[in-house]
Amino acid sequence: MTTMTSTNTNVSRVYIRATPEQVWKGITDPEFTERYYFGTRVDSTLTPGDAFVYRGNDGAVALDGEVVECDPPRRLVQTFRALWGPEVAAEPASRVTWEVEQDGPGVCRLTVTHDQLDRSPITAQQVAGGWAEILSGLKTVLETGRPLRS
Repeated sequence: MTTMTSTNTNVSRVYIRATPEQVWKGITDPEFTERYYFGTRVDSTLTPGDAFVYRGNDGAVALDGEVVECDPPRRLVQTFRALWGPEVAAEPASRVTWEVEQDGPGVCRLTVTHDQLDRSPITAQQVAGGWAEILSGLKTVLETGRPLRS
């Protein structure tokens, strides 16, 4: 797992023993995201301009945004606004780019770039360590079928 962080950009990279289609499903299927993305389920049509949200078990929206670009199974760009606390909810949206690349037989490289954080310093601070856990969780679910944390 590689993570590079600056004041307004966080880049995380992980190698996963899976096909691009499996990684894409892991990113976009609510049954998968619930198992590694802090118990939240993604909810989106994946159509540019449409909503891209993560909901908790109680249906409450933890993150909201919209789809900016969608090129399955290679690239997804979304806006990102955290709603888990009043401080982060007051900040403007940032952007998350998911890039899936084949990296040899049966292996994909997933790079997540979270940028446009210059006007959202609280969000930047709070997500800095979260991406490593999210991507480790996704890798674990895809490779073993079991969540990182039970």
